[in-house]
Amino acid sequence: MSTEMRLDPLSGRWVVISAARAKRPDAFVLHSERLRHEPLKPCPFCPGHEEPTPPTRVITDEHGNWSTRVIANKYPALEGDEPFIVENRGPVFTAGTAGGVHEVLVLSPDHDRTWAELSEAQAADVMRIMRDRISDHAMSENLRYSQAIVNAGREAGASIEHPHGQLMAMSFVPREVAEEQARFSRFTARCLLCTTIESELAVNERVVYADDDVVVLSPYWASVPYEMLVLPTSHSSHLHLASDEAIAGVGHALSKALTALQATLGDVAYNLVFHSSTFRSAETYHWHVHLVPKATTRAGFEMGTGVAINIVPPELAAEELRQHLER
Repeated sequence: MSTEMRLDPLSGRWVVISAARAKRPDAFVLHSERLRHEPLKPCPFCPGHEEPTPPTRVITDEHGNWSTRVIANKYPALEGDEPFIVENRGPVFTAGTAGGVHEVLVLSPDHDRTWAELSEAQAADVMRIMRDRISDHAMSENLRYSQAIVNAGREAGASIEHPHGQLMAMSFVPREVAEEQARFSRFTARCLLCTTIESELAVNERVVYADDDVVVLSPYWASVPYEMLVLPTSHSSHLHLASDEAIAGVGHALSKALTALQATLGDVAYNLVFHSSTFRSAETYHWHVHLVPKATTRAGFEMGTGVAINIVPPELAAEELRQHLER
């Protein structure tokens, strides 16, 4: 069965149907196996055991060894360069083509070096190669958006321990991004996130870390405990057009935020979600990063109502994170 998109008529959200993804190592997590996951050996992302696919992009150190690399995903959720075409197969059966690019961003050759442990230069390299790949995606006529993510830990969706991210360019605009863009458009005063930065710095109750380039905060509307929002202070709609200073600043700030999170909660799983404007959109937007720890479980109430319950007020979360970071 080929990969395709199917529309959920209840929510209006698209679902990717990809049978090939089920072939990934440990694609399914059973309750009884959750605490005894065994890592792959040898690790396909460690030096000497890389996937046979040649790197799409690579950054090397002063000795010529790779320090960050991008390779094609062996089990792509999206593939092909066809445009997004919708087909109606019945009154409630709507499908679409799932064209796109699916790549793996290996953060470091070190199997145990998480983003929190990257040096400032390494974090900047990771962000720079991410920006360059998304810039290449934007050159494709049929691609409309690229989603960069990092799933850290089994509970966050990672099937391989070696710290890595995913770059997924797609021929459609996902609803989550479209809804964010719409909220920027409705916020008529000025940029929504520029206003957030200014307001949060003035109140200074939820700021975890700030410098000239970046502000990290536990947002006023945080939906899960210790959630953070990483905001470049320079206004830019597109990650792939961001300045070197903003790119490096966000990479360093993520290391700081993840260090604080680890000091506060221990070895907790988390997701990094990079949101940027769609490639050819002229709408007002401000690219940013969501840091979402897997500290609690999304239960039936949240699923049934869409209303989150956060048991740790963001003001308290920010204070704890900030104190650990200062130490």
